[in-house]
Amino acid sequence: METSPLFARTFDFLSWLLPRTQSFPRPQRFTVTQRLQNAALDFQELIVEAEAARGAARLEKLRSADAALNKVRLYLRLTREWNWLTSGQYQHAAQMIAEMGRLLGGWLKTVGT
Repeated sequence: METSPLFARTFDFLSWLLPRTQSFPRPQRFTVTQRLQNAALDFQELIVEAEAARGAARLEKLRSADAALNKVRLYLRLTREWNWLTSGQYQHAAQMIAEMGRLLGGWLKTVGT
């Protein structure tokens, strides 16, 4: 799993995201910031769990990972709306998430059929 493209992209995304969240406004660190971090970490954990699972359990983990990735998208949009990320940072994050979504979607197609 550690060499799969999805795992690698997710690791790169987390390595990029988590340090940036430290500069978000202090009053929001325990609300939106924490939810963003948790959703991103949940996504990574779910793809690791999906790799270990088989059959219906794998499909369930992948669907949960998709939901977690949608939460990451939502919270990132909020951070951009509130100017916690620059346009360039948001664009970079959005590209990373789009790639992770494509990889996850491909995996879902192979498992769901």
